Amino acid sequence: MWMHIGIKDVIDILLVAFFLYQTYKLMKSSGTIALFSGVVSFIIVWILMSQVMEMRLMGAILDKIVSVGFFVLVVLFQDEIRRFLLAMGSHRGWKFITQLFSKKDPKENEQKIVAPVVLACMNMARKKTGALIVIEQDVNLAVYEHTGEMFVADVNARLIENIFFKNSPLHDGAMIIADNKIKAAACILPVAQNADIPKELGLRHRSGLGMSIETDAIVIIVSEERGKISVAHMGKMCNNITAEDLQQILTHEKDVIDFC
Repeated sequence: MWMHIGIKDVIDILLVAFFLYQTYKLMKSSGTIALFSGVVSFIIVWILMSQVMEMRLMGAILDKIVSVGFFVLVVLFQDEIRRFLLAMGSHRGWKFITQLFSKKDPKENEQKIVAPVVLACMNMARKKTGALIVIEQDVNLAVYEHTGEMFVADVNARLIENIFFKNSPLHDGAMIIADNKIKAAACILPVAQNADIPKELGLRHRSGLGMSIETDAIVIIVSEERGKISVAHMGKMCNNITAEDLQQILTHEKDVIDFC
């Protein structure tokens, strides 16, 4: 006897497959794929014992564990869950919908901030001047702006270089760019605690990566020791970025992961 499969069932199967695939990609990129595999294995064992084999005692024990398993998963995967929700909320499809009701030119960022930021980063990398620049996307960064010195200024390459000049009182910390303006400098960012971060990367890189985990901001790091440019976004960091690569990332032509 053939089972009747309608269009809703096909959509349901495709959505589940898409969700599992995206979850697998997220866990693989964050280095927690082994932990995710363990959770999936436990669920399979639970289904076999409680549903297929109908082992009452073992099934009852596993049912109790599963009943509190959701809260355990939230604790274990809190960074990954935050990153997944940020990825959904900042997806380009949603941005396209918001742009339909917005009067702003979608190329406004490219015209106003991309060229000055790229030029400043090139000059600072050549001079081995350390810098940490955060560019706001969809998540509001006001809470981080208040940790530093707040002001409003046009994005200008010379101004960026002067702020990160070694003798400048604002060079230590991060600069935040939002709404096509420099909003704050000398800001304090959350530090990533990942054990797999290379030891040669210092606090500036760890702060940039931590900010990319907590928010959807694009974070540019210029190394003072190596004179290289790195970019962090959505928990991924790519080192030794060229000026052309940086421009493509800032204009959303490519993602950071494309250069890693």
